[in-house]
Amino acid sequence: MAEDYESMTVSELKELLKQRELKLSGKKSDLIERLLEFDGVETDDESGADASTDASTDASTDDEDSGDSDESEDFDEFDDEDWDDEEEDDEYVVKQKPELDDVTKAAFALRAEQKKKTPSFRRQEWYRYRRLAKSGWRKPSGMDSKLRRNYKYRGALVKIGHGKVTEARWLHSSGFREVMVHNAIDLDDINPATQAARVGATVGGRKREQIHLRADELGIRILNRRRGV
Repeated sequence: MAEDYESMTVSELKELLKQRELKLSGKKSDLIERLLEFDGVETDDESGADASTDASTDASTDDEDSGDSDESEDFDEFDDEDWDDEEEDDEYVVKQKPELDDVTKAAFALRAEQKKKTPSFRRQEWYRYRRLAKSGWRKPSGMDSKLRRNYKYRGALVKIGHGKVTEARWLHSSGFREVMVHNAIDLDDINPATQAARVGATVGGRKREQIHLRADELGIRILNRRRGV
């Protein structure tokens, strides 16, 4: 079987994986290894079925013992699931929704449609250097820069024409306007109906917990809330 897999192409191997409902990602060696593991499981199952047919009268007692163990395992699994559900219920926090007027809602929907047509702005020479590929947009410079001269085979330039609708500008994807906070006192100036808080990156864990507790009291949504805090 291994030789047959080696002679197949990647597309043929992926077709076999799709039929067996297995993952399709990885190199050719990974695909072959995944198929071999699947075949090994099938052979083990078949051998186990043959052994069960040749079993003697001791099989009944073994089945009873295994039944008891299965019940205990099911009981343990049930307890674990209940415990996980309780933990999730304690940590779950309802996310607040903004109160938007009709004009803002229409502008928000229009901005979402415009964003689908917006090109991805890449830095000059981003394809040549990895460090530039990870960085954000920078205005191209240089007398002979093809990107600055807006050649078609280069990337798109940031222009005023790519701007979004004014009524929805600076809105978060949730519909709130972001307000940076660094302590619990900053939350008093936030309107929970239209504004949401974003905790600063330099805020420590203890102060962040205080901000979360105060935000829950005021009904303010925190955009970068950490799980378990």
